[in-house]
Amino acid sequence: MRSPSWQLSDAFDQSGRTAVVTGANSGIGFVAARELARLGARTVLACRDHGRGERALQRLRSEVPRARVELLRLDLADLASVREAAESLRGERVDLLVNNAGVMALPYRTTADGFEMQFGTNHLGHFALTGLVLPSLLTAPDPRVVTVSSGLHQFGRMNFGDPHGRRRYGRWTSYSQSKLANLLFSGELQRAANRSGASLRSVAAHPGMAGTNLAAVGPALQGRERLGAFLSRAAGTLGQSEEMGALATLRAALDPRIPGDSYIGPTGLFGLRGAPRRCPRASAARDRQAAKRLWELSEEQTGVTYAWE
Repeated sequence: MRSPSWQLSDAFDQSGRTAVVTGANSGIGFVAARELARLGARTVLACRDHGRGERALQRLRSEVPRARVELLRLDLADLASVREAAESLRGERVDLLVNNAGVMALPYRTTADGFEMQFGTNHLGHFALTGLVLPSLLTAPDPRVVTVSSGLHQFGRMNFGDPHGRRRYGRWTSYSQSKLANLLFSGELQRAANRSGASLRSVAAHPGMAGTNLAAVGPALQGRERLGAFLSRAAGTLGQSEEMGALATLRAALDPRIPGDSYIGPTGLFGLRGAPRRCPRASAARDRQAAKRLWELSEEQTGVTYAWE
């Protein structure tokens, strides 16, 4: 299970490759996009909020003056937006898709399509995006999809009878389910690629506990901004910086030694911090029957099927 050590300086030049990073306007997504651009990749920042996306674009250009970066409007909580974003990439080669964007521990709310927000954004939105971008990925010589999960997946259970929490909702229960879904999806995507004979590599990652603004969103929606700020600071103190947190995503995206269906994350202090290596996942995340069932549910709810030819 343990893999050789890796650091960003080990990464190969990415010139000539195109990377799409969801949720790239802040946190781990921004750091990952910046480093991909620094390595020479044409990097597409796929962001929900245009204003924040523009600010991230300008910040990235100031930090990496020669970066080839673009902004793509993408709201994972709206399947119409997902389709529009994928359509804008049609005909282009996409070498790397980083499914990074996510929401955490929100009060109950729904997406534009009526899905529970966390399951809809974290899993269904990315499932749809990956399937719609698949033709562009398959034109690349060594395509890769990185899906960002969480150590909290180990507390998740797939509630196929009520995946959107309409009968009973718990913000952390739903979050953990969505992160478990990320891992089930990543594994099933690799198996589907293998069956089709495609060279696509599907890898999952988690950042440990990182000091991003993710933990602040839920409290802010309840008018508890101070609590949100405290949680973000605590994550950075107990865990690690967003710079370190992004290393697992970057290794999953860039290390040629990492095989498909791997799971990369920090291996120190209970997985909260440390250098990124291959790490274990909960038994529920290895359940192939649940993965197949989730795939079928996702196709049904999004209307997206994967075309491997």
